[in-house]
Amino acid sequence: MKDKIAEEFKKNSLDVKKRVLLKNYTTYKIGGPAKYFFVATDRDDLIKALEIAKAFGMPFFVIGGGSNMLFSDKGFSGLVVKISFSEFRKEGSKLITDAGFEMTKLASYAAEEGISGFEWMAGIPAGTVGGALFGHAQAFGYRMSDLLESVEVLNLKNFKIENLSKEQCKFALKNSVFKKNSNLVILSATFNVENGESQKVEEQMTNLLSYRRNSHPLDYPSAGSVFINPEKKIKNKKLLKDFPELANFNEKGIIPAGYLIDKAGLRGKKIGGAQISEKHANFIINVKNAKARDVIALIKLAQRKVKKIFGINLETEIRMVGFKSDIIK
Repeated sequence: MKDKIAEEFKKNSLDVKKRVLLKNYTTYKIGGPAKYFFVATDRDDLIKALEIAKAFGMPFFVIGGGSNMLFSDKGFSGLVVKISFSEFRKEGSKLITDAGFEMTKLASYAAEEGISGFEWMAGIPAGTVGGALFGHAQAFGYRMSDLLESVEVLNLKNFKIENLSKEQCKFALKNSVFKKNSNLVILSATFNVENGESQKVEEQMTNLLSYRRNSHPLDYPSAGSVFINPEKKIKNKKLLKDFPELANFNEKGIIPAGYLIDKAGLRGKKIGGAQISEKHANFIINVKNAKARDVIALIKLAQRKVKKIFGINLETEIRMVGFKSDIIK
């Protein structure tokens, strides 16, 4: 039986592969095969591939560096497109980057040029500008939207390219319009540049890199932080007595998810080949050929324990792809 979709890809000169293991394209090193897989090296090919998928009613999913996501062990029964175009340029006081541009490279370039505000991006494994905007990445008091002016997107409703202002992106805590509207595919971003002193910028970047090496489990595959830090204040007097650190978190209005998981007694907990990191409890790491089901089991365990002890519902930050929609509630 002829594969009409594959023939259409070929007719449009798109080198689409079949049955490609997704674990080879994610930082978790977990995931079964994609029915079709395509590396888009320019936006024209990206648009053509998505047009074909939509015309055939085939599900599709777009990835960058493969961080901050967990693919099912069964893979993905449609087209996975990896954005690989990653050009950038500086125009006066603006920096324009493609969606596939790596954040670590952006941080290094900024440091060399004495541009401040990008230091916090250093050391984020495989993170790309597109993915960071999608999830509104943030760390050390900095947010992806801080220096952002606009985002160029492909609107899949009409396949037209549009420009969204920072306000139109509706950024919130680890959230954005891109999470809510699957018709918007990020193509590039424009940032406003702030000049600083090269030495100070490099020093700060070095300090933040050192913190990540010392505090994050970078020796094992992971998807980064699993849960969003809850913006909560604890009022329960018994909890405040049993966990005195909560008073400090109340002042800040945010509680580290890793703290909650640690105090729930789950630091170092293993299921299958996955483990809640002993170094940072908001990381679930792949210690030995972990399966997606192992990670899911640890996520659910952490959610149950934290809910029981603290009355807090932990919300996942990582994207679950290829699962039933209710796999994580």
